[in-house]
Amino acid sequence: MNLLEFEVYLHEHIPLSLAMQVSVLEANSNQVTLCAPLAPNINHRETVFGGSASALTILSAWALIHTKLTACGFKCTLVIQRNTMSYEKAVTGRFSAQATAPSAEAWELFTRMLQRKGRARISVSSLLTQDGHVAGHFEGEFVAIGANATSKMRGASLL
Repeated sequence: MNLLEFEVYLHEHIPLSLAMQVSVLEANSNQVTLCAPLAPNINHRETVFGGSASALTILSAWALIHTKLTACGFKCTLVIQRNTMSYEKAVTGRFSAQATAPSAEAWELFTRMLQRKGRARISVSSLLTQDGHVAGHFEGEFVAIGANATSKMRGASLL
């Protein structure tokens, strides 16, 4: 999937990404970089709304795991379980979030557990930036639920 196709995928499957006018700058198995303009994400102080900043970092981390799982041939449901976000400076313009792949060891443990148990957790981090300067840090834990495990859980809450 090229960058434009991936952007369309995000806009169709995660409508908030369309409302935020999210663009995909980079998407591969090592990192995903997304960006968004200030205008649809502005708050009353004419800076980026914290929820938009958090949403972009979550989306970049989710997109990274989704990209890696797809490349490995996994079909599963991927949801966030918990996260922390720290804000270090106000964002006053176009902003980006770059998620980087977890270590090879963490990824191997994650995929092995997903294959064995049909469910696995992994942590991913993302940096919020504006004009190349760090504006925030995100750390999130995501849960992947394999297709077989998902069908057994119909009607049950995933988290």
